[in-house]
Amino acid sequence: MAVNNLFKIERKPVKGLLTVEWIAMGYLLMTVVMMVIQWDMLQNAEEMIKGRIQFILVTLAVWGVYRLLPCRLTLFARIAVQMLFLSWWYPDTYELNRTLPNLDHVFASWEQTLFGCQPALLFSQKVSWGWFSELMCMGYVSYFPLMAVLLLYYFVKRYEEFEKAAFVILASFFAYYVIYILLPVTGPQFYYLAAGTDKIAAGVFPDLGNWFLTHYERMATPGWSDGIFHQVLNLAHDAGERPTAAFPSSHVGITTIVVLLALHTRSRRLTGFILPFYILMCFATVYIYAHYVIDVLAGLATGVVFYFVTTKVYQHQG
Repeated sequence: MAVNNLFKIERKPVKGLLTVEWIAMGYLLMTVVMMVIQWDMLQNAEEMIKGRIQFILVTLAVWGVYRLLPCRLTLFARIAVQMLFLSWWYPDTYELNRTLPNLDHVFASWEQTLFGCQPALLFSQKVSWGWFSELMCMGYVSYFPLMAVLLLYYFVKRYEEFEKAAFVILASFFAYYVIYILLPVTGPQFYYLAAGTDKIAAGVFPDLGNWFLTHYERMATPGWSDGIFHQVLNLAHDAGERPTAAFPSSHVGITTIVVLLALHTRSRRLTGFILPFYILMCFATVYIYAHYVIDVLAGLATGVVFYFVTTKVYQHQG
């Protein structure tokens, strides 16, 4: 794409909100209703309200800039803002679901029934090589960079489908967030520590009730602690990880969608670049204690379903 095209005025600029902005506003409204219902139990209600006001103001601000200069660059900015806010919406799911009883004991029991063990507990113990640890951590931290690469490709090479690709990813994210709010599962890194790894190894999975209402300590990330990607992963977890969002794995689900969007472009280079990271992601989520294997399998299935459903929704509204 030529630089001049970035500032070329669009012939038919969108006057109202984009589909990605409407879906975000819809999610905001839904969570406000949930907040009203849970108001007395919320720990940070005022901060949550302030965050939503800021989100609305920023969305309207970039919309206003686009109306003044309706070009590809300002449209890109509008979509980029919605994608960047995903990292703010994620810990917000914890604020809404921690008032509900934790369900990890159910999912850990299912895991034990299916596999006869806890793969997340054993994987890093059985494969503890430093180089392998770095591969796993690299795969996991590639999450948002892979989305950025994909959307930039669409923006530069397939601009007519850029908003659709962004909508598919964003709408799928919000679908996962709704599940996380209603299904409070924290995943091994939080549950194993709270329950005690000795009990987990013995196949005992206690019901922790409302433990995560006030606790969010997690297990240390396994592997080579001096590794670059290990340290990057720890920084990311320290900044935004919360005891939430385990089932299904959105890391696996969203990267499944990224792969399907890459396949849609028929670009061998793009698909070939993304696929190795996708494979690493599927294994890494279990290796670093982030997910049970059943979370990964559910992430694969829901990723495929969400891709086709959100694509149909976008085509229908268009």
